[in-house]
Amino acid sequence: MTPHEPENRPEETSDFGFRRVATAAKPKLVNDVFARVATRYDLMNDLMSAGVHRLWKRALIDHLDPRPGMRLLDVAGGTGDIALRFLARADKAARARPGKAPAQAPAQAIVCDRNADMLRVGRGRAVDRGRLQNIAWTEAEAEALPIAPASVDAYTISFGLRNVTGIDGALREAARVLKPGGHFLCLEFSHVVLPALAELYEAYSFRVIPLLGQWVAKDREAYRYLVESIRRFPAQEALGERIQAAGLERVRVRNLSGGIAAIHSAWRL
Repeated sequence: MTPHEPENRPEETSDFGFRRVATAAKPKLVNDVFARVATRYDLMNDLMSAGVHRLWKRALIDHLDPRPGMRLLDVAGGTGDIALRFLARADKAARARPGKAPAQAPAQAIVCDRNADMLRVGRGRAVDRGRLQNIAWTEAEAEALPIAPASVDAYTISFGLRNVTGIDGALREAARVLKPGGHFLCLEFSHVVLPALAELYEAYSFRVIPLLGQWVAKDREAYRYLVESIRRFPAQEALGERIQAAGLERVRVRNLSGGIAAIHSAWRL
């Protein structure tokens, strides 16, 4: 190769469902999926899981234990579901305080999502619920958060990590923004650990969910991608190792519904 001859390097690729695509192209492809389904996203979650996703999110909030004064960063949380649950639980905890206890600052939530359509849905939901204070909305990538180091008490990401192009970069960002003693929680579809359930879940995922996407969200391909992205996501133990490699400690996994979903918990020490 002469000094003036361009060097041929293989283009870096990433999974987009079962397809391999150029890594640089993946963020736009994922963004397009969520832009198309944003207005029906939470309805589809109810239908796909028969409402069980609400129990999984309740388990996440129980684990987080929201309190007055806490500052939460919820990443890939555009529709506001986790942030609004967090603030409601923190408000409840504040009301339960003894009357003579010193007043504490209210809890705060920052919702970060790269998709403007999902954020628009979340802002509308917050307005409808009268939640106009102590919640902020930020359009940004999980791998490059516009958040100061060591500035949040908790970091959550629910059903979003598998859609991030650079999972390890997103995990390092989580470690960066958490205060010492801060709590990391990831709720994500995972790998079924009950053999009797695995075959049934496989058939449901690939036959029923895309049909629901076609009927309800008018987008079969978006929900085929979402099912495929679950299969490409690291299994529980492998994800736990990557969380620890990113600088978080005391990693624990709790399987939900036989491993259909899992909560990974870790701490910034």
